[in-house]
Amino acid sequence: MDRAQKEKVVDELGQIFESSGVVVVAHYAGITVAEMQDLRAKMREAGGSVRVAKNRLAKIALDGKPCASIADLLSGMTVLAYSEDPVAAAKVAEDYAKANKKFEILGGAMGETALDRAGVEAVSKMPSREELIASIVGCIGAPASNIAGAIGAPASNIASILSTIEEKAEAA
Repeated sequence: MDRAQKEKVVDELGQIFESSGVVVVAHYAGITVAEMQDLRAKMREAGGSVRVAKNRLAKIALDGKPCASIADLLSGMTVLAYSEDPVAAAKVAEDYAKANKKFEILGGAMGETALDRAGVEAVSKMPSREELIASIVGCIGAPASNIAGAIGAPASNIASILSTIEEKAEAA
């Protein structure tokens, strides 16, 4: 790799570190190409990505970035899993680590907050952006349906009362 290519990789990694909600660092020694493709596909479905980069270039790219604390984790055969959603990459990485013992999560970063192994696990258990939006919409929609029911109820009550009076009048 020549100097221009290395500079391009450092720039790309810098963008990843700056724009990602979460970055998870893991060792992947012993994982087959097919298993890595499976991880990439799962991460893509969740809205994240997986990147294997030279540790030295990644450390250069981390300089001055919010998640610079993960530089200490970059040793050996490391892979970076990242996503804009602060939970997606951690969830996929956790699930994958449970299914594949060769994939060992070292830690990560969520913005400026450094995460150890337990921190990544805790983040993975948080609700995703879509789940939060769905619950908020549900909370907003519930009062509206209650109001609509309350507005419609008096009309139906009046109609039933009138029909009862009408039936009594006919019976008399």
